[in-house]
Amino acid sequence: MTEPRPLNVLFLCTHNSARSILAEAMLNHLGGARFRAHSAGSSPRPGQQPHPMAIQVLQAAGVATDGLHSKSWDHFAGPDAPPMDLIITVCDNAAGEACPFWPGHPATAHWGYADPSAVEGSEAVRLAAFRHTLHEVGRRIELFLNLPSSRVDRMVLEARARELANQP
Repeated sequence: MTEPRPLNVLFLCTHNSARSILAEAMLNHLGGARFRAHSAGSSPRPGQQPHPMAIQVLQAAGVATDGLHSKSWDHFAGPDAPPMDLIITVCDNAAGEACPFWPGHPATAHWGYADPSAVEGSEAVRLAAFRHTLHEVGRRIELFLNLPSSRVDRMVLEARARELANQP
């Protein structure tokens, strides 16, 4: 008997530099063979890269950052893209935008997080904002990962992912 393919989860944000990058890295770190996380932005800036503080807090938490890079959601809308099972918007701008057509009609949910890159202040204050967002993302992902495998079909996946939006 072959192992089922991992469920592909796409985290969307506007620029794909902080929240969606944190979520991608955390789900890949915690999800084992059950999930494969990706991230993208609705409108990444030209030359956009992951925010250095996002990379810094991930590395400090022991989460791999190899291969993380900012990209447009168009990267995942083409015929050669991996099939998505779940798409989660992590910022309010992306949640309100008209998304591309996703082949296979994946489940969708919105997990809103405050933008840590918008926090002003000292480096310590800004790093604390990134650590806080990483903690919030990690907590929600842990709840998601604790769903029994039998509860992770498309309709149940969407309902459970949406319910987790109400978790602090």
